[in-house]
Amino acid sequence: MNQEFISRYNFRLAQVGRKLHKTKNTFMKTLFDTLIARTEPHWQRYTQHDFLRQIGDGTLPSEQFEHYLKQDYLFLIHFARAFGLAAFKSRNVLELRQATDSLNGIINMELDLHIQYCQNRGIDQKTLETTVESTPNMAYTRYVMERGLAGDLSDLNVALAPCIVGYAVSANWLQEQPFLITKNNQYSDWIAMYSGDEYQAVAQAHRTTINNIPTPDNTRLEELTKTFEAATRLEIDFWQMGLDMS
Repeated sequence: MNQEFISRYNFRLAQVGRKLHKTKNTFMKTLFDTLIARTEPHWQRYTQHDFLRQIGDGTLPSEQFEHYLKQDYLFLIHFARAFGLAAFKSRNVLELRQATDSLNGIINMELDLHIQYCQNRGIDQKTLETTVESTPNMAYTRYVMERGLAGDLSDLNVALAPCIVGYAVSANWLQEQPFLITKNNQYSDWIAMYSGDEYQAVAQAHRTTINNIPTPDNTRLEELTKTFEAATRLEIDFWQMGLDMS
């Protein structure tokens, strides 16, 4: 995601998150924290992946990061489709506004800003549009859509959560590491963007959405855990795709 995009649609997300806030969840932990606790090994591998470590210390080869950027362009298109599905699955006006705000932000802001970011690194739009979609990218994006189509809005939001919240967690983790290099690191702006207050608010808004899912029984909790774990493992594969240039 790009900083300008985050600034322009974060206020609406924060408003929706506040309106959706409830206190009836009876978990000792929040639902989101429960999902992380139940999938901890995968969550840690995702948010502390070697792709991130090399971004943090500035050693990630440019060609690997640029491969990731090209695939992320394709990912954003599917991410927009997922929010279109979220709008269809919405049960009330607040959910509909949240989904359409995110959809509008990706289509009318973030994609253009991503294109500009790539152009600044020497990747033109034609290259982005003709990039062959990687297998990990296909697996991840189609899984998110499948969960939304087969389940309800809660299933879809849980499938989206590792991406939206995980980037914020990953950037915060990098900021705490002794190996982090900020001076003369070509990726310092990427780290700053995701650890910044505005993206953190975007992540928190989605956390709130997850935590306001009606308290699930054991069977439903297991279903949501499987979705969260699968999406997290697919995020691991997405980072690895960047390293392998696959």
